[in-house]
Amino acid sequence: MRALLGVELPGYRPVDHDVWANDEDDVLSLHFFGLPPDLPASLDDGPALRAALTRVTAEAGGGLIEASVKSLGQLPALKQILKLPLPAGPTGQVFIGSFTVPRANCSTVVKIQAPEHGMTGMREAMVMAQVGHDNYFRPHPYAPEVQGGLPFHAADHAQWDAQFPDHPLTRVRRTLDALTEAVQVVPEFAALPPFTP
Repeated sequence: MRALLGVELPGYRPVDHDVWANDEDDVLSLHFFGLPPDLPASLDDGPALRAALTRVTAEAGGGLIEASVKSLGQLPALKQILKLPLPAGPTGQVFIGSFTVPRANCSTVVKIQAPEHGMTGMREAMVMAQVGHDNYFRPHPYAPEVQGGLPFHAADHAQWDAQFPDHPLTRVRRTLDALTEAVQVVPEFAALPPFTP
């Protein structure tokens, strides 16, 4: 079932069924899961949801940058941005942004993946130079007790995106904003019973 329309954003070309890519190697994809969503808490319980997602992402070796509930085509959706180590190399990260639109017995996800290329860590080094080492690394705001995975730090904040317009994290945020404007939900999917954990 194709639950979302308008995912094919300008600048992306089709590379597979419900998969698009752009010239920066960012990959945009649309997924449908015919199972009850495995979200760890209700969309109405933001603190519990964000804390659980922070733990799950850290256990997978990554770091949760942002999680919030936003409207996507008039339905509530879980918006997430996270970072994971690049699987192919000793350094570098891939940034992943997604909207998960859950219903009682299924869900749809639109996802953007943007990898680092070339010299990595430039954004991080420049932000650390500006804020200082003591202000750079911080406890995770959603779950301060979480250890492991990729650390939470100042350079992941949206305030730095304008200074680094070509960075993959900036591109992920830009694409998620474009999806918010463009995506529409298929009426049959919208009419399904809502998600309850």
